[in-house]
Amino acid sequence: MNIVTEHKISGKPITEKPHKRPVRMVRWVIIVGTLLALLVGGLVWFNYFRGKMIAQFFATMKPPPTSVNIATATSETIPNLLTAVGDLAAVHQVNVTSDVNGRITDILFTAGASVKQGTPLVQLFDGPEQADLANYKAQQRLAQLSLDRAKQLAERQVGPQATVDNAQAVFDQASAGIARTEAIISQKLVRAPFDGELGVRRVEVGQYLTAGTQIVSLTDLSMLFANFTVTEKDSGQLKVGQTVRIAVDAYPGRTFEGKITTIEPQIAADTRNIRVQATIRNPDRILKPGMFATTTVVLPDKPPVVTVPETAVDYTLYGDSVYLLSEKKEEDGKTSLIATRTFVQTGKRLEGRAEVLKGLKEGDRVVAVGQLKLQSGAAVTISNDPVPAIPAKPPRY
Repeated sequence: MNIVTEHKISGKPITEKPHKRPVRMVRWVIIVGTLLALLVGGLVWFNYFRGKMIAQFFATMKPPPTSVNIATATSETIPNLLTAVGDLAAVHQVNVTSDVNGRITDILFTAGASVKQGTPLVQLFDGPEQADLANYKAQQRLAQLSLDRAKQLAERQVGPQATVDNAQAVFDQASAGIARTEAIISQKLVRAPFDGELGVRRVEVGQYLTAGTQIVSLTDLSMLFANFTVTEKDSGQLKVGQTVRIAVDAYPGRTFEGKITTIEPQIAADTRNIRVQATIRNPDRILKPGMFATTTVVLPDKPPVVTVPETAVDYTLYGDSVYLLSEKKEEDGKTSLIATRTFVQTGKRLEGRAEVLKGLKEGDRVVAVGQLKLQSGAAVTISNDPVPAIPAKPPRY
C-alpha cells in the first residue's frame, strides 16, 4: 500500500523560474555581428579606394596622339560666280505651215535634213492658178499691142488720148492679174524661211492641207538663247556682255560659253526675279532647244580670301568649325601638337575648297582628314599618308 503524501498548497499562484540564456549563444551573436561589420566596412572601403584609383588613373592617363592629315590655310582669289537655272531656246525656230489651202502633190524634203533659206519643201496643187496665169499673160500681150497702136495714132494726132488711156488701163489690169496669180502660185510652193534643221514630217502626199496646219518644224541650231532668272538682290551685278557658262545634263563635265545679250528691264512682281537672256554659239549642233541648263555668270573678281580644303570644315547645326593646330610645351620640355575646335564663318565653296571669312588667318594649320576621331584639345601627330582625292568634281556655287 502506497501512501501519497500531498504537499501543502498555499494560496499563491505558481510561477515558472526564469530561464537564463546560455553564455555560448551570446558569444556567437557577438562574433557574427563583428564579422558582418568588418565585411560591410571592407566593401565600403574597397569601393572608395577603387573610385579613387579610377579617378587618379583617368586624371593621369594620356591617350596616344591621333594621326591626322593637315592642311595650311592659304590666301587666294576665288572666282566670283553667280549660278542660276534656266533652259535653252532657239534663236530661230518655226513650225512651217502653208498660207493657203490645197492638196499636196509633192513633198520635196527629207525629215531631219539641213536646208538653206528658200529651199522648196512642199508643193500644193496649183493647176487652176497656172491656167489663170497663162490667161492673164495672153491678155497682157493683147493689151500691150493695143496700147502701142493707140500711142502711135496719138503721136500722129489721128487717134484720141482717151484711147491711149483706156489701152493703158487694160494693160495694167492684165499685169495686176499676173502679179496676183504668181503670188498665189508662190504660196502653194512652201519654202524654208531660213537656214536650219528639219524635224519630223507631219504630212503626206495627197493630203488636203488647210492654212496653218504644221508641215514640219525648222530650227536654226547655230545660235541658241539661254534664258534664266536671278533674284532682285543679284540683279545689280549683271551687265550686258558678261560671260555666261552653260552646263547641261546631256554632256556632263563640259561647259559652253556665251554672253549676256538681254536683261529684262522690269522685275516680276510675283517672284521678285529678273529674266536674263544669253546668246550661245552652237557650232557642233549638239545643244538642243528645250534643254535644262545650269548657268553660271562670271562676275568681276573679289579681293583674295583665306581658303582651306572643304574636308577640313565640319558643317553642323551649331555652326561651322575646324580643328586648329597649335603647339604645346610639355613638362619634359618636348613640344606636341594640339587640335582645338575653332568656329569659323564660311563663304562660297569651289572645286573642293571652302572660303573662310572669319576665324582663320593665312598660314594657320588645320586638320584636313580625321576629325571624327578628335575631341577639342586632343594631341595629334601628322600623318605621312597623302590626302584622299576628291571623288568627284564638286558643283559650282
